[in-house]
Amino acid sequence: MSEYKKYTPDQVDNLLSNFLISSWSYSKVAQFARHEKAFEMRYIYNLKGKNSASSVAGSAYHEALDRFFTGIKTDNRLDLASLEIIAFEYIDEFPAPFWKIQKTTPTIEECKAKALKTVNALLKNFFGDIGTYIDEIKEVIDVEVYCDEWLTINGVDIPMPCHLKIDLVFQSIHDKLIIVDHKSKTSFTDEQEAKLSIGEQAITYVKGYESKSGLDIDEIWFIENKIAQNKDGSNQLLPIKIKVDKDTRRLYEALLYEPLKRMLAAVQDPDYIYLINQSDNYEDKSDIYEFWAKTMIAEVEDFPIEESKREMVSKRLKRIRDISVGLINPKVIRDFQKNASQFIQYDLSNKDMTPEQKIEHVLRSFNIIVNVAYKFDGYSSNTYLLEVSAGVKITSVHSHRLDIANALDVAAVRISKDLVVHNGKSYVSIEFSKKRERTLLFDPAELVDMKIPLGKDNYENTIYWDLDNHSTTNALVCGSIGSGKSVLVRNSIEYGKQAGIEDIYIIDPKFEFGEYENDYNANIRVVSDILEIEETVAMLVDKMNENIRNGVKRKVLVFLDEFADAIAASRKGVELDIREEVQVGNYAPKKGMFGMMMEGAPKMQMKKTGELKSLEQNIQILLQKGRSSGFRIMAATQRASVKIINGDTKVNFPVQICFRVPKEADSRVVLDEAGAETLAGMGDGLIKSPEYNETTRFQAFYKPVEVTV
Repeated sequence: MSEYKKYTPDQVDNLLSNFLISSWSYSKVAQFARHEKAFEMRYIYNLKGKNSASSVAGSAYHEALDRFFTGIKTDNRLDLASLEIIAFEYIDEFPAPFWKIQKTTPTIEECKAKALKTVNALLKNFFGDIGTYIDEIKEVIDVEVYCDEWLTINGVDIPMPCHLKIDLVFQSIHDKLIIVDHKSKTSFTDEQEAKLSIGEQAITYVKGYESKSGLDIDEIWFIENKIAQNKDGSNQLLPIKIKVDKDTRRLYEALLYEPLKRMLAAVQDPDYIYLINQSDNYEDKSDIYEFWAKTMIAEVEDFPIEESKREMVSKRLKRIRDISVGLINPKVIRDFQKNASQFIQYDLSNKDMTPEQKIEHVLRSFNIIVNVAYKFDGYSSNTYLLEVSAGVKITSVHSHRLDIANALDVAAVRISKDLVVHNGKSYVSIEFSKKRERTLLFDPAELVDMKIPLGKDNYENTIYWDLDNHSTTNALVCGSIGSGKSVLVRNSIEYGKQAGIEDIYIIDPKFEFGEYENDYNANIRVVSDILEIEETVAMLVDKMNENIRNGVKRKVLVFLDEFADAIAASRKGVELDIREEVQVGNYAPKKGMFGMMMEGAPKMQMKKTGELKSLEQNIQILLQKGRSSGFRIMAATQRASVKIINGDTKVNFPVQICFRVPKEADSRVVLDEAGAETLAGMGDGLIKSPEYNETTRFQAFYKPVEVTV
C-alpha cells in the first residue's frame, strides 16, 4: 500500500503544493510524452483544446455504451434506437465554441453531421457484433467508474493521486474479473503491437481499480470499433485481450514509470521549459502557438487556474515574462499572438475583432453579406441588428447559428424567427447571453394604470402585462429553478397591490409566498394546503359566476404558483364523488300492538348523488370565463411538459413567458419555438403576447424579499 494513503488532509495539501498539477492520469502521461507544450496548456493552464467531429462522436459513443451496460446491470437493457437518441442528444448539446473546424468540416453544421454519421456507424457495429460482450458476461460489476487513488508504480509510491475513469468491469462466465475500455478507430491496431503499446494505459486502469475496489483484475480488454465497414464482412469489433499476470504487470509498470517519472519531475520544477512538438498532428498548431505567445505577456488572472496552484503558476509566468520581454519587444509578441493562426488555421477567437466584425466576417465566409447596423447592450444579453443585402436568403443566416456562436465564443445565439422593425426598417436580430453586470431593480414608477410591468427589453422598453386588455387576460410563466420565475410572480403581486386591486389570491402549494399571509395592508389571501386550494378555486368559480349573473365587473388577480404540482396532488376520480344517505325503499310491514299492519321502516343506503368538479376543471373554467368578469390569472410552473401545458391549456394563456429551461423541446412546448434553452437565467426571459409583434427577450425586474423579524 502507498505510504501516501496514510497522509492526513493537511499533509496531502502540503505535498501537492510542490506540484503544478494535483493529480496524474494515463492521458496526462501520454500527453506529456507526445507533446510537452500541449500538456502545459491543457493541464497546467487549464486551457481546453477544441474537439474534432470524430472525437465528439467517440465521446457520444462512450456515453451511449455507459447507459447500455448500466441498463444490463439494472435489468433495463436499451435497444439501438434508444442508444442513438442518447448519442444524438450528446452531439446536439455539445457547446459551439469547442467544435474544431477543419478543412473537411468547415462549419459546425458539417462537424455535427459527420459526428452523427460516425456515431451511428459505431452503434450499428456494436449491435451487429454484440456477442463480443454479451456472450462473455456473467455479471456487470461496475459501469463508468471514477477513481482517485494513491498508487505504487514499479515499486515506487507516486506522490500524487491517480485520476481515471473505467468504462466497464464485469465478471465473465469463466469467473474472471475483466476491465473493458472502448475505442473507436478508423483502422484496427495490430494485435501484437497493441499489447505492447497500450500496456501503460492497461496497468494504470488495473492498479487504479484494484486500489479502489480491493478486487483482483484477471484481464483487461480494449475493444476497438472500426467505423468503416470491412470489405470481407468480418467483425467490426476487435477485442484486444491482455492477461494480467505477474510478468505482464512488471513489464507494463516499467514502461509506465519512465514517462511518469519525467512528467512528475517537470511539474515539480517551476522553471521547466515545455517543448513544442512540430510533428504532432493531433494538436491544433494555432492553439499551441497562440498559447505560447500568451504565456509571455499574460497575467495569472488570464487563465482558469485552480486556486491552490495560482501562486506557483503566477511565479512561473513572471519568470517567463521577465525573460521574454527582455529578449523580445512585447509588441512583436502581441502581433505574433494575434496572427499566429493566419498561417496555420483561421480562428476568429484569436482575432482582435469586435463582436460585430466577427458576425459579419463569419457570415461573409459563407457568401452571406450582412452589415451589423445596431448593437444594444441589455442586462443579461446583447442584441445585434443585421442589415441583410438584397438577394440574400434570410434562412441562410439561421442555418449558420452555431457558426456565429463559435465565432463569438458563446454556447449559443438566438436569431429572431421574424424580422425586427427598428426606426422604420427591418433587420435580422441576433442575441446572445452574457455575464450580467447590472441589476434591473423593482421600480414603483414603472406602473401605468393597470399595466403590470414585467421587465425591460434590450431596447430599454418596458414590457407590460395589461390587465385592462381583453387580449392579454391570462399569463403563463415557465422556467427551471433559479431562472427568475418566482421573482416575476412576486413582482407582479407587488405591482397588483400598487395598482389598487382589492382581491388578490395566491395559490401557493410550495409555501414560497408566506410573507403575504400577514399583509394587512392589502386584501391578499394565501392558500397552501391542497384541500384549501381546491375549496378556494371552487369558491372563485362561484364568485365569478355570480358576478357574471349580476353584471358585476371587478378586478380579481389570481396567482397559481406551481399549478402543475397542485393539480397532481388534488383529488381525482372517486375522491370527488358526493355521497349521501338516501332512502332506497322500506323494510317489510309489521303488525302493531293491536294486530294492525304497520308500514315498514325506511331502508337507507349511502349512494353517489353528485360529483365535485376537479381542481383542474375549475381552473379551466376560471381561465375560459374569467375574462369578461375581470378575473386575471398568472399561472407558473417548472415543468414544461405537453402533459401539463397542452393545447387546451395554452389557448387560454394569450401571454406566454418562458425563462431558462434545460432543453430546446421545453422552449417549444411553452413558446412554440426554440430559444429559452439559451437564456442566461436570473430573470432573463422571453415573452410571447398579442401586444408584441414577435417573441421578445426581456430582463425581469428584481425586488429582494423583505424579511421581517
